[in-house]
Amino acid sequence: MADEKRIATRVSYGETLVELGAEHDDFLVFDADLAAATQTAKFKAAFPDRFYNAGIAEGNMMGLAAGVATTGRVAFASTFAMFAAGRAYEQIRNSIGYPHLNVKIGATHAGISVGEDGATHQCNEDIALMRTIPGMTVVVPADDVEARAATRCAYATDGPFYLRLGRLAAPVINNPESYEFELGRAIVMREGTDATVVACGLMVSAALEAADALAAEGISVEVINMHTIKPLDEDTLLASAAKTGHVVTVEEHSVIGGLGEACAAVLCEKAPVPMRRVGVQDVYGESGPALELLDKYGLNAEGIASAVREMLA
Repeated sequence: MADEKRIATRVSYGETLVELGAEHDDFLVFDADLAAATQTAKFKAAFPDRFYNAGIAEGNMMGLAAGVATTGRVAFASTFAMFAAGRAYEQIRNSIGYPHLNVKIGATHAGISVGEDGATHQCNEDIALMRTIPGMTVVVPADDVEARAATRCAYATDGPFYLRLGRLAAPVINNPESYEFELGRAIVMREGTDATVVACGLMVSAALEAADALAAEGISVEVINMHTIKPLDEDTLLASAAKTGHVVTVEEHSVIGGLGEACAAVLCEKAPVPMRRVGVQDVYGESGPALELLDKYGLNAEGIASAVREMLA
C-alpha cells in the first residue's frame, strides 16, 4: 500500500471550503490562529472579507460563529479537536447546540495520529463530548473523497455539525466518480459472513487491510464505514450483526463514549451479539511519529485482525 494516494482530510476540508465559497456567499469562516494547520488559510486567501481570525480564544470564536448564525448565515469554525471539543465545549453546548444554530465545527488534528505534539494535543475524547450535545451531528470522514462530500453536507445540513478531521495523510479508498455520501447512512465497504468490523475515519482503511489478511486465513469479514456517528445508522449495523453474529468496532478515539459505545448501545438493546471495541484503552497518548503511535496503541490492521480472531476463538 506504499504507493497509494494519501491526503489528509484537513486538506480536503480547506480546499472544499474554497469551492463552496465560490458557489455560495452566505457563509463565513472563523479560525483560532491555526489557519495554516486547519487549512482555512486557503479560504482566507480566496475570500479575505469572509474570514475572521479570533486569535487563541476558541470560546470567543464559537461565540462569534453563533452570533453570525443568528443572522441566517452559516458559520464554519475551525481549530484543533482538542481546543474545539475540549476548550470550547461550554460555548458549543450553550451558544450553538442549545439554540440549534447553523454552526459547522471543523475540528482538525484529532486522535493519536497528531503524533509528536503529544498527549495534550491528541484529543481522543471529542466524539464522546460532541455526541452528548442534543441535536449535534457528528461525522468522521475516512478519506479525501468522503471529507469533501461531508464538508458540503455540513454546509447544507441545518443545525450544529461536528466534522472530525485528521492531521495524518489518509489512504484514498473511495472512488470520486461513484462515491455518494448520505448523512446517517453507513457504507458496507466489503461483504462478509463471519464477523463485522465497524470503523470510522483513518481506521476504515486499516479495517479493509485486516479483512484482506483474515480472508487469507479463511475468515470472512464484513467492513462497514460508519462515517456518521450521530445519527448512527442502526439499520445497517443491526442487519450486519444479524448476518455475522460478531461485531468489532475500531476508532482512533477512546473506547469510552465513541463509536464503540454508540454501536454497543444499539446492539445491547436490539440485537445482542459478542462484541469487541478496538480503540484507545482509557489512557493518554504520547509524543512520537504518528504511524508508530498507531501501531503501539493497536490502531492498525493487525490490532483489528487480532480482535476478530480472539472473538471468534
